[in-house]
Amino acid sequence: MTQTFYPHKSRRTFYTAIPPKKTFSGSITATENRNKKDMELTANEEQKETGKAPKDKKFDLQPGLITLMLGGLSLGMAEFMIMGVLPDVAQSLQVSIPVAGQLISLYALGVVIGAPLMVMLAGKFPPKQLLMAMMGMFGLFNGIFALAPNHETLAAARLFSGLPHGAFFGVGAVVASKLAAPGREARAVSVMFAGLTVANLIGVPLGTWIGHQFSWRISFGIVALVAWITAISIRKWLPNVATQQNGSARESLQVFKSPAFWTIIGISAIGTGGMFTWISYIAPLMINVSGFPAGSMMLIMMVAGLGMAVGNFIGGRLADRYSPLKTTASLLLAMIVCLLAVALLSKYQVISILLTFVTGATAFAVIAPMQMLMISHAKNAEMLASATLQASANTGNALGAFLGGLPIAAGFGYTSPEYVGVVLAFIGFLFCMLLRTIPRQLSVQKHPAV
Repeated sequence: MTQTFYPHKSRRTFYTAIPPKKTFSGSITATENRNKKDMELTANEEQKETGKAPKDKKFDLQPGLITLMLGGLSLGMAEFMIMGVLPDVAQSLQVSIPVAGQLISLYALGVVIGAPLMVMLAGKFPPKQLLMAMMGMFGLFNGIFALAPNHETLAAARLFSGLPHGAFFGVGAVVASKLAAPGREARAVSVMFAGLTVANLIGVPLGTWIGHQFSWRISFGIVALVAWITAISIRKWLPNVATQQNGSARESLQVFKSPAFWTIIGISAIGTGGMFTWISYIAPLMINVSGFPAGSMMLIMMVAGLGMAVGNFIGGRLADRYSPLKTTASLLLAMIVCLLAVALLSKYQVISILLTFVTGATAFAVIAPMQMLMISHAKNAEMLASATLQASANTGNALGAFLGGLPIAAGFGYTSPEYVGVVLAFIGFLFCMLLRTIPRQLSVQKHPAV
């Protein structure tokens, strides 16, 4: 308390001034946590009455969310850029393209193994330190990949670089939801996944061009550089947040006994496989059915990437406005409509381009709602469950590509994968309906089940 004298007053009057409270950056304090819980309770009461998320202040794009998006950019470039520079890699190492193609499978294997394993082994560490370590590890192995002298070293580096992928997105999704205001959690998660869309829209085409014009090693050196910049930015700008994963690894494993957990895994591994039946064979579809020249595929993929970017943010807003389960189920139904439209109307070029944008938007809109769906059903195992969901998404990638290729091999044409995708998306929708019937027990309930 201080006293201030104002000489311009007619009398010698002293006024008491209350000094401002000190604020501390870099962490979320206990008081802030209590205030957020109070806001969540109020938000939940309003949501129960109206059936919709409450309207609150404008979404705050925090620096911490930008660091997570930067991590998503580097991960997306590493995952998808290899497909564009695969012939260059094969030629430089003097191996066949099928042998070089094993690098794609090795990365996916690393994601599936690393997502739950890394979270379980490092679950006791604060999320901020865990995210920094994973980005540092990711940068290290992509640097080794860029300098690898032979195929064996390249394969090992590719496998190990995939280990942090799913774990980073899993832990990052939990952290992003904690940074957000009540009713804005899914939108915050969508900011992190926006890094993937930026990678597909800009990073992958640019890295592919650099690989063709100069060297694929430079492209992956850039990936390593972005990863290390991300690690530094996380240390500087990401606050320390507490999660509900306070138990032991054995206690966290109890989430695998939950029927709701496996139902959500089914939504991810099977339902989203519908999207991969489309995107995996988009090149022969657009060239042989729509009649576009092969040289236009980069622009077509940019249209798909732009749709994914738009859909990613729309999905976050929808999940905050309604609920993750309602949003996920509705988007899977929308995916069915999009895939049927692609199968029936792709022979018209203008409509085909429009459908590329809309289908890409629908496909990526489901990511943030599904992530929030898993987080809201994971009691004291948020990070483990969220990371496992990322591993299951890679299963959906492989499943969609494999099943979508079967009718093509059988001679049914390049629109046939879309019909397989319709079946997969509908199975995902049925899993959503099943989830409505499963009771859940949550330590903190942020969203209604329906």
